[in-house]
Amino acid sequence: MRSTRPLALLLAAVLIAGALTAAEAPEKQVTIVYTNDFHSALDPIPAYWLPGSPRLGGAAQLSTLVNRIRERERPVFLLDAGDMFTGSLSFLSRGEVLMEMMMAMRYDAMAIGNHEFDYGAVNFERQMNRVPFPVLAANIVHRGTSHRYSRPWTILERDGVRLGVIGVIGLDARSVALPAGITELDFTDPVAAVKAGVAELEGSVDLVVVLTHQGKTGPMQTDSEARSDVQRDFDEDQRLAGAVPGIDVLIGGHAHRGIEQPWVHPETGTLVVQTYGYGTRLGYLRVRARDGRVTTHDGRLLEVRSDDLPPDPVVEARLAPYRERAATVIGETVGTLTQRLVRDYRAESSLGSFVADVMRQEYGAEVAIENAGGLRADLPAGPVTKGHVLDALPFVNSVVTMELTGAQLRAVVEQGLTLERGMVQVSGLRASYDLALPPGRRLVSLEVAGAPVDEARRYRVATNSFLAQGGDLYTTFLQGEKTVDGGELLSDVVIRHLRGRRTVGPPAPGRLVPRPADKP
Repeated sequence: MRSTRPLALLLAAVLIAGALTAAEAPEKQVTIVYTNDFHSALDPIPAYWLPGSPRLGGAAQLSTLVNRIRERERPVFLLDAGDMFTGSLSFLSRGEVLMEMMMAMRYDAMAIGNHEFDYGAVNFERQMNRVPFPVLAANIVHRGTSHRYSRPWTILERDGVRLGVIGVIGLDARSVALPAGITELDFTDPVAAVKAGVAELEGSVDLVVVLTHQGKTGPMQTDSEARSDVQRDFDEDQRLAGAVPGIDVLIGGHAHRGIEQPWVHPETGTLVVQTYGYGTRLGYLRVRARDGRVTTHDGRLLEVRSDDLPPDPVVEARLAPYRERAATVIGETVGTLTQRLVRDYRAESSLGSFVADVMRQEYGAEVAIENAGGLRADLPAGPVTKGHVLDALPFVNSVVTMELTGAQLRAVVEQGLTLERGMVQVSGLRASYDLALPPGRRLVSLEVAGAPVDEARRYRVATNSFLAQGGDLYTTFLQGEKTVDGGELLSDVVIRHLRGRRTVGPPAPGRLVPRPADKP
C-alpha cells in the first residue's frame, strides 16, 4: 500500500505557504484623481479672489495635469461625482460635448448628478450610452418599478488593482433637478443602495469607492473657495461614511465643499474627499491598501494653474467642432452692459435683480422672482453675446406668470431667507430682513410697489418654470392661480430685452435689505 506521508507533507506545506502569503499580503498602491460639479467649465476662469488674478481650470489644462500624474504614477483612476452639465455648449449639444470631453480625458467612471437631468432623463440616457465608461446611480429606478435607470456599481481593474465603484444621488439633489425632467424616475434611499453595493463588491475588490452627489446644494459662485460664509458642510457624506462600514473612499459632490485634506471617519476609517467644483482644483488621493483596507493615504486638492499647463491637444481637438458650431449660433452680440452684473448666493445681486426686472417688465407683472441657483455665470461689462446669456441662464426654463396672494409672496421670500437654496432675487418688491432671527421669522417687512403687502390681495407674479413646478422646494408656487407658461425660454427673453435696449445699466439696488448688523 502506497504511503500517504508525502501527500500529507505536501498539503501541510501548501497550507503553511498560504497562511504566510495571507499574513504577508503585499500592499497595493493606487492613485485616484477626481472631479465633481464641473458644470461645463470648459475654459479657464480668472481667479479674481487670488493675488494677481491667475487663471484656473479649463478642460484641456485639467487633462494635462491628469496626464502628468498618469505618467509618474501607476495605476491611476479618474472619477467624477456628478454635475458635468450646464453652460452654453452643454445647452446647445444637450450635454453631448461634456461626454465627449470625458471620453477624451479618459474618465474611468462617473456618478449621476441632478444637472445631468437638465434636458430630461431620456436625453441623459442617450448621452450615458454613448460613452465607454460606466455611469453610475444605484438608487435611481424607473417610476413604479425596480428596474434601474443606470448601472449601480462597477469593478475597475488596472495593473493588478481592483476598485469597486458605487454611485448614488441624494434626495436633496433630486429636489433641485428639473421636475419635468425626472417625472418617470424614482429615487430611493442612498444608504440602503450603498449597503447593497458594498455587500456585492466587498471581498472581490481591493478598495470600495463611493461617488455621492448629495448634501445641501452648493453655492453657485466661482469664488466660493474664498468665501467661508457660503461654504456648505458635508454632513450627509459623513453620515453615510458612518452608516455603511466597508467604504474605503467616499468622493462627494453637489455641495461644492472643498476638502483640502481627506477627512477620516473616526469609526469606519472611510476617507471623505470633495473639490470646490468648476475644475479649478483636481482632487488627488494616493492610497496604500492591504487585504481590502487602506493602510496609509496622501490626499490634497491641486490647483489647476491654467497658464502653467499647456492644453491637451486631444481634448482641444474634441471640443473644437462644438466651439465652431457654437460661434455661429451664440457668438452674436445682443447688447452692451455698462457694468458687470454679478451673482451672490446669499444676498441681493445685480445679476439676480436684472433677470427679475426683465421677467417683470417683459411679462407685465407686478413682482418677479428668480432663484439664486438659476444664475450660473456673471454677465460681463461691455458687449454681451448670446453665449454670455446662455452661460448665465443655461437651463431649459421658460417664463411663467401666475397670481399669488400677499401671504404666499411672504412665504416665498421667507423661505428664501432660510438660505437653504440661496436668497431669492426679486423685482417689484422690497424686503427687509434679519438673519439673526430663526428661519421662518426673518422677514421684517415686505412692500410691493412701495406699499405694505396686502396679505389677501392677489399679485401678478412672473417666475421661471423651475420654480413654478415647485423646484428648490418652493411648493408655494404650486398654489398659484391663473398660471400661464409663456413658452419662451428665460434666456431668450433676456436676449430680446438686451436687443431692444442695446445698452443697459445696473439695476437699482436696495430690494433685499439686511438690518445693519446682518450685512452679509
